[in-house]
Amino acid sequence: MFQKPTVDDAKLILELYDLRRESEMRKARTWWAAEFFPQNADDFLSVMWSMGSQQSNWLRQVISYWGLAASLVLRDLLHEELFLEPAFSGEMFLILAKVHPFLEDLREKMGDPHIFRNIEEVAGRTEWARNRLQFMLKRVETMRQKRAELTV
Repeated sequence: MFQKPTVDDAKLILELYDLRRESEMRKARTWWAAEFFPQNADDFLSVMWSMGSQQSNWLRQVISYWGLAASLVLRDLLHEELFLEPAFSGEMFLILAKVHPFLEDLREKMGDPHIFRNIEEVAGRTEWARNRLQFMLKRVETMRQKRAELTV
């Protein structure tokens, strides 16, 4: 049964948005969006396992944030449709799209079947979300191609 978002849902979204504005989180998000384009699981893992490096910290900070935010939806603590508004969750789809092509390989190499699981589950629950992920997969591929052209 469809329920409208509540005032509490709106407050929680605004709190989550406010967390994204923290200075280190902003740097982490910028790095993910503009600089981090892993080509495969090994690219991802080379950053993740460089413990203590700024990039490893940023990688884990952003994954943790979106995994936690997605878990609120999965546990019916946050209105899903409100969460999926592109102005709020567009970045989550970008993050998932960057690792989606090699996600199963990443899980296998990490020995962690749950990495990105909450994000992936939210991105697959509705037709709108599945379509949004497909859109972002195409966009990320275009971004990768343009980056490759600039380095040639």
